[in-house]
Amino acid sequence: MKEGPDIALIGSLIGDPARANILTALMSGKALTASELAGEAGITLQTASSHLRKLEEARLLRQRKQGRHRYFSLADDDVGSLLEAMMGFAARRGLLRTRTGPSDEALRRARICYDHLAGELGVALFNGLLGQGHLREDGERVLLTASGAEAMSAFGIDVPALDGGRREVCKSCLDWSERRSHLAGSLGTALLDRFYELGWAGRAKNSRAIRFTVAGEKSLLERFS
Repeated sequence: MKEGPDIALIGSLIGDPARANILTALMSGKALTASELAGEAGITLQTASSHLRKLEEARLLRQRKQGRHRYFSLADDDVGSLLEAMMGFAARRGLLRTRTGPSDEALRRARICYDHLAGELGVALFNGLLGQGHLREDGERVLLTASGAEAMSAFGIDVPALDGGRREVCKSCLDWSERRSHLAGSLGTALLDRFYELGWAGRAKNSRAIRFTVAGEKSLLERFS
């Protein structure tokens, strides 16, 4: 047997349709119960429990107990980035689901990707920060510049706290609908949280879509695009 990372195991875990639906549901960033995930996947609770156990053993999910309930979420940002990258790859190859509807347009406009902004507005934000010189690409790396740190501080973000964290401050994440990059990392999370605080946007109920107010979208594009 060859040595090295077991990509076949990861592929088989994510490749199962029910498990793929479970993981996609958790891309909302919310922790969900086994019953809720069974509903998302269209399977029985018993079958969902089996899938969840396998995903947890592979450290793709983590479980937390609160009161009588157990909640599941993606294990970390790396899992979210992997899933979004796979969605982007599938979209570029034309491997898309046929279901369409109003929610699809909302998801393409703005949605949450684990814990940061994706969709058209996420890409516009990333490109705007690059164009303003607040971010700089260095090969595969994305760096926050000195002017970027000043701009983020002026926007109400605690930049030193981001620098002191364990996560990368800036990271590009391939957007499955736009097929271009949006901003991930701790800065991407902090920006989305700030948009919520300012009342520019809010989460749509039972959806990954993020709804920006007219004034909020205008402010986002004027300031960062």
